[in-house]
Amino acid sequence: MDETFKEKALVQLEQVIDPELGVDIVDLGLIYDVALDDAGVCVVTMTLTIMGCPLSDMLSEDIDNTLSALPEVKEVKINLVWEPAWSVDNLSRQAKIMLGIH
Repeated sequence: MDETFKEKALVQLEQVIDPELGVDIVDLGLIYDVALDDAGVCVVTMTLTIMGCPLSDMLSEDIDNTLSALPEVKEVKINLVWEPAWSVDNLSRQAKIMLGIH
């Protein structure tokens, strides 16, 4: 069940766009894990491109709204981590193309 939920959640999270970069948070490599427990609590383990990112509150709200649309999700919790640190290596091939990084 969990892997299927994770795949579904990642598709949902592709709707959350970083407004500064214009790329979704999945392709940016910000999402490290998504899990759903038996109580319907969805825990998103993620990072940001920089510590103190001014968009973190807005992104958190967008993540909450997006995942709350899934019927099995009763609550969303975001676990913000700094290890492993984000780098351009986290970017998907599509994100690198969109951002002009080769």
